[in-house]
Amino acid sequence: MIHVIATITLKPGSFDAFREAAMPCIEATRAEPGCVVYDLNTSVTNSNRVVFVEQWKSRDDLEAHFNRPHMKVFRNATATLVQSRTVEVIHPERIETL
Repeated sequence: MIHVIATITLKPGSFDAFREAAMPCIEATRAEPGCVVYDLNTSVTNSNRVVFVEQWKSRDDLEAHFNRPHMKVFRNATATLVQSRTVEVIHPERIETL
C-alpha cells in the first residue's frame, strides 16, 4: 500500500475552473483498479492551494493511473491554471518525491 500527497498551488482566481476540470477525473480515478482513496482537499488558509490525498494498492497501480486517458485530459485542462505542484509518494520504507 502506498500513499500520495499531491500539493498544487493554483494561479489566483483559478480554483473554480480547476475544480470543474477535476471532478470528472476524480470520479474516473476512484473507479480505477488499485485506487483505495482519491480525494481533493482545499487549504483552509490559502484558497489557491489544493491537495490530492491518495492511497493505492501498489506503485504499479499508481503508474497505470498516470497513463490513463482521463489524466491526460485533466492535465491538459489544468495546465494553464497551475502555478506549482509537488507530489510525494509515501512507501512504507521511504518517501519518493516526483
